[in-house]
Amino acid sequence: MDYFLDILCLILLVFLGYGCCSTRTPATMEASLCTKNEDTILVPERDDKPLIANEDGPTVANGTDGTPNLMTDSANGVAPLLPRRKRIVVVGLGMVAIAFIEKILKLDAENKQYEIVVIGEESHVAYNRVGLTSFFEHRKVEDLYLNPKEWYESNSDVLNHRINTKVTAIDPVSKSIATSAGYNVSYDILVLATGSDAVVPSNTPGHDSEGVFVYRNIEDLEKLISFSAVVSGSTGCVVGGGLLGLEAAKAMMDLEQFGSVKLIDKNPWVLSRQLDQDAGKLVLEKVAELGLDVLSCRKIKTINSNENNQTESVTFEDGETMKTTCICFAIGIKPRDELADSAGIRTAGRGGFIINKDVETTVPGIYAIGECASWENQTFGLIAPGVEMADVLAFNLCKSTLHGHSEAPKAFRRPDLSTKLKLLGVNVASFGDFFADRDGPRELPGRSPSQERRGREVKALSYRDPFQAVYKKYIFTSDGKYLLGGMIIGDTADYIKLVGMVKSKKALEIPPSQLILGAKTEGDENPDDLDDDTQICSCHNVTKGDISKVVKDGSCKSLGDVKSCTKAGTGCAGCVPLVQSIFNAEMKAMGAEVSNHLCPHFAYSRVDLFNIVKVKEIKTFPEVMRECGKDPESLGCEVCKPTLGSIFSSLFNQHIMDKPLHMLQETNDRFLANIQRNGTFSVVPRMAGGEITPDKLIAIGTVAKKYNLYCKVTGGQRIDMFGARKQDLVAIWTELVEAGMESGHAYAKSLRTIKSCVGTTWCRFGVGDSVGMAIRLEERYKSIRAPHKIKSGVSGCIRECAEAQNKELTSDASFGLIATETGYNIFVAGNGGSKPRHSELLIKDCPVDRVIPVLDRYLMFYIRTADRLQRTARWMENLPGGIKYLKEVILDDKLGICDQLEKEMQDLVKSYFCEWTEVVKDTERRKQFQQFANTSDASETVEIISERSQSRPTYWPKESVKYDFKNHRWSNLAWQPIIEASYFSNANSSTPVTAAIKRGDTQLAIFKVRGKYYATQQMCPHKRAFVLSDGLIGEDPDDGTEEGKKKRKMWVSCPYHKRNYTLEGKTPGGCANDEEISIATFDVEERSDGWVYLKLPSVAELDALLGTERWKVKKEESEDPFKEMDKKIGNKGRKAVKPTEVVDGNGSLAEKKINGLEW
Repeated sequence: MDYFLDILCLILLVFLGYGCCSTRTPATMEASLCTKNEDTILVPERDDKPLIANEDGPTVANGTDGTPNLMTDSANGVAPLLPRRKRIVVVGLGMVAIAFIEKILKLDAENKQYEIVVIGEESHVAYNRVGLTSFFEHRKVEDLYLNPKEWYESNSDVLNHRINTKVTAIDPVSKSIATSAGYNVSYDILVLATGSDAVVPSNTPGHDSEGVFVYRNIEDLEKLISFSAVVSGSTGCVVGGGLLGLEAAKAMMDLEQFGSVKLIDKNPWVLSRQLDQDAGKLVLEKVAELGLDVLSCRKIKTINSNENNQTESVTFEDGETMKTTCICFAIGIKPRDELADSAGIRTAGRGGFIINKDVETTVPGIYAIGECASWENQTFGLIAPGVEMADVLAFNLCKSTLHGHSEAPKAFRRPDLSTKLKLLGVNVASFGDFFADRDGPRELPGRSPSQERRGREVKALSYRDPFQAVYKKYIFTSDGKYLLGGMIIGDTADYIKLVGMVKSKKALEIPPSQLILGAKTEGDENPDDLDDDTQICSCHNVTKGDISKVVKDGSCKSLGDVKSCTKAGTGCAGCVPLVQSIFNAEMKAMGAEVSNHLCPHFAYSRVDLFNIVKVKEIKTFPEVMRECGKDPESLGCEVCKPTLGSIFSSLFNQHIMDKPLHMLQETNDRFLANIQRNGTFSVVPRMAGGEITPDKLIAIGTVAKKYNLYCKVTGGQRIDMFGARKQDLVAIWTELVEAGMESGHAYAKSLRTIKSCVGTTWCRFGVGDSVGMAIRLEERYKSIRAPHKIKSGVSGCIRECAEAQNKELTSDASFGLIATETGYNIFVAGNGGSKPRHSELLIKDCPVDRVIPVLDRYLMFYIRTADRLQRTARWMENLPGGIKYLKEVILDDKLGICDQLEKEMQDLVKSYFCEWTEVVKDTERRKQFQQFANTSDASETVEIISERSQSRPTYWPKESVKYDFKNHRWSNLAWQPIIEASYFSNANSSTPVTAAIKRGDTQLAIFKVRGKYYATQQMCPHKRAFVLSDGLIGEDPDDGTEEGKKKRKMWVSCPYHKRNYTLEGKTPGGCANDEEISIATFDVEERSDGWVYLKLPSVAELDALLGTERWKVKKEESEDPFKEMDKKIGNKGRKAVKPTEVVDGNGSLAEKKINGLEW
C-alpha cells in the first residue's frame, strides 16, 4: 500500500510541477540556464555551490564538479517552477551594505520579491568598523563580524555572497557588472555601497616610505601590528586630530610596542570638527594625562627615509625634525566612486556618486548608499547617515509606490550628525547644530522665514568643571525656547534626551539652565521622558518606539532578544545601557517583573541565595533546592549548580572534590585543572608575586619535560604547563608538591595572581617593596572563591611597572596597589576585555598596616553582593552610588559591618588548604583521575603537532558535525556487559555519577541519575570534543503542573560550550540550543550479576560511525593562520650568526657565536 501511495504522490508532484505550467523538462530547463550569453557567467558563491547569474534567477549547484543543477526537492528530485524574483546586486560588504541587506530580508519576507547578490572586496564578511580598536585586544576578526558566517548560509535561499572580489565595471545598458574574478553578474537593481578610502597626502615627499600606514580596515591593522613588532621601542606617530586620529592613537598605544606615541594635528585643538576651542582643549588635557603627546598646529613637510626606504623621521614646516619609524595617517577619507566612469554616473566635485532624495544616482536603477554617496554636495563619514540611506532605499523597494506598492515613499533628508564616543577614556559628544553660534543656525524652529534674520539669532549656555573634567555648551534660540545643539565632554548621561529634544523641534518647558544644572543622574539612564521617535541607536537608526514595540508585542523577552531583533546595541554598543533601561521600563509597565533570578529553578538572585545559605548554614545542593527551589526535587542546571558550589566554597571552604560538592563543579574545578580543547588539562603552580626559586624552576622544567607539556609564561607572572592527560594529573601534582609548590587555582573563580614589579628589592626608582607586599597579599587571599576570578598587581612606584591600575593587567582585576612615600594608593574595579574600565582610587596613601583590613572588607563585600559571574568592574557600575558609596561602606563603616567583613575573611583565610595536596594524599579522590572507567587504555582525540620545539594540538575544525546521530539506525543490537555496577555505588537521588568507557575504538558516556542509567556517545559534535561524561547533569524547570512534569527533560551539558543534549523523551539525543547537531543514545541497564549492560551494535559497526580515529581532529582539516604572513616575511624567525668579540679570562680577544632562537 505504501508503495502505491508513493507512486501516486510522485505523479501528482510531476503534474503540478510541469504539466500545468510548462512543457519544459528538467533537462531542457537546465540546458537553458547553461546556455546563457557569454556576458553573464558563473558567480561562485562557494567552491561547491556556484551561482549562475542570469535572467532566470540564481541556481545553486549541489554537484561537486560545479555543474549547475536546479534546486530540487530532496525527497523526489522534482524541481518545481519558482516565481521569478528581481535581483538586487550590492557592491560592497560593509556596515551600511549589511544594514541594507538585513532590512530587505525583513521587509521582503512576505512578498518574496527580491533575491540579493552581494560582492565584497575584502577577505572578510561585514564587520564592525566602528569597533576596530578592540581588534588590538582580541586579534580575532570573527569577534567583529556583524553576523556570523553561518547567518549568510542560513539565508542562502535569497542571499548569495562573495568576498575577495572587486567589481571593476558597470554596464547599465545590459544591466550587468564585471568582476576582477573574470565573471559578470546581471542585475535588476544595483546598489553601490563601496565606502571610502583613507586619504594619504601624495604630495608629501616620502608618503610611500616603509612604515607609513592608514587606519581604515582589518588589513591596515594587521599590517600595523606586524610592523610595530619590528620597530619596538621607537616613536610612533598619528597624523590627524579627528575622531579617527584619536582612535588610531589609542590603538598604537594599546600595542605597547612603541616607546612613545605622538599625535600630530594641524589644528590648535583636537576634534575641531565637533568641538569648539574650550571643549577641544579640555580633551587635549585629558588625553595628555593618559600618556598621549599631542603636537598641535604642526604640519609635516617631508617624511624622511633611509637608503632602504624605511621611515626614520619627519620634518615639519617650521624646519624642526622629529625621529619616528612609523606614521599612521588619519586625515580624512575619499569616496570610492571609481565605478562612475564605466556607468556614466555623475560624481560631485569633492567625490562621491551624486544621489537624489530617493538615494538614486543619475543613472536610473543604480543607487548609492553610505560614504560613497554625495547628497547635496556632502558625503558623510559616520555610519548613521549611511544606515538612514539604507533604510530609505529598503523601504521604498519593498513598500512604496515607487516600486508598485501602496505606501508613500520615504525620502533622504539632512541627516543627524550627532555623535557620542569614548576616546582614550574620555566621553565626548556633539549633537544637533553644534556650531550654530559660530557659523549661524541652519534653521530656527518656531520662526517664519521673515523673522529668521532679525537681531541675534542664538545664545549659548556653557558650563565647565575643571575638577571633574566636564564641559557642556548648549545652544538655544535667542529667546531660550528651543534647543538647537551643543557639545559635551565628560558627563554625557543626557545625550540621548538632548538629541531627541533637538529633533522634535518642540518648545522647552523648562528654563535652559535646568538642562545643565539638573543633568547629573545616578543609576540607570531614565527613558521615561523620551518620545517614541527618539533615536536610541544611531548606528542602526533604532528609536525608542522600535524597542518598545518588540517588547510589548512579546517578540523579545530579554536584552539579547532586543539586540537580535532590532540591532540596537550591536554597533558601537554605546546605547546598550539605555536599551536595557527601556526594556526594563516596558516590562514593568506590562506588569512583568524584570527578573534578576539566578536561573529558572530559583526565584532568587545570587545575592539572595548567598545570604540564605549563610544565615541558615546550608551546605549541600539538595538542601538549598528543598529550602529555596521551585521544585524541591530538581537536579538544577548548568547555571545554578556551579554558582551554589562557589557560594559553599566562599562560606565554608570544603574541598570541592567532596561527594556533596563534586558534581556541582564545572569541569575545571572538578579536576582542579583547566580543560583544554583536546581534552587534556593545563597545570599552573602558584608563584606568589611572580617570585620563584631556581630549584622550583628546575622542578617545573623536569615535570614538563617528563610529561611532554607545552610551557608558556602567563600574563600574571607564572608558568602554565599545557597538555597534561587526566590520568597523569595526580602524578604531576605529586612531583610539584614534593618540590614545595601548591595549586595556583588557575581553574577556579578565585584569586589567580598578584603580579609585581621588583620595587625596592632591586629597582633604583622603587619607593616600596612591591614584591613583599604582593607575596603577602597572594598568600593571604589564595584559594578564596568569589563570583568571578580575581587578579591584581602591586607597583613599587608611580612608574607603574606592574600595571596595578591599568586595564592590560586588570582584564579580570579586582584591585591594585601603587607604593607611595607614605604607604599605598589602592585602586579597585578595573577591567579590560570587550568593555575596558580603568580602576578607581579607593584610598590614597593607605598605611602599610591598614592595607589588609581595607582589602579584607572590600573583597568580602564584593563576594557578598556581586551577581553570578559578575566581575568587579561590572559590580562597581551597578553598585548604587558607585565608588562614593563603596568608600562609605569600606572606609567609613556606613553600614556598621566592617568588623564582620574582616572576621569572615579571617575565617576563610584560616581554613586554607592546598587542593592538589589533599588529592595526592587521598586514595579515593585519586580514583577520579582516569580517562576511562573500564580500561587503562588512552585515546588521543586531536592530532598533536610540533611547533617551536614544543607539542600542541592542531587547530579545531571550523564546522560542527551535522550528522543526525540521534536517528541513526543500527543493523543489529545486542546487550553487552560494559562496566561493574559498583562504580556507580555513590550515586543518589541528587548526586549523579558519570563514567567514560571505551569499547573498541569508540568512546561512550554512562550516567546514573536518580537510580536510572543513561548512555550516549562521548563526543560532542559541536567541536568533536570527547568530553560529555564530564558535563553537568541538569533538567528543565517544572512549572508545577502535571503537564509540566511530563515535559520536563533531563540533559547533559557539554563542558566546553554548554550544548545541552536531552537524555530522555521519545527521541533523546537532540541539542536544546543547537538544532543542527545531536548525539546517539543507547539503552542501558544494571543486571543482577553486578554489571551494567549497554545495547550496542558490533564493534566494527560502532567504530564505523563513532570511532575515535574517525572523528579525531587532523592537522589537514584546518588552515594555517600564518601561511600568508610567513610568505611575506620569507621565514619563520631570525637567527643570529655574526660573531661577537668578547674578552676571555686572560684579557685576550676571543670570538663567540650567539645562537639565536630557532623557531
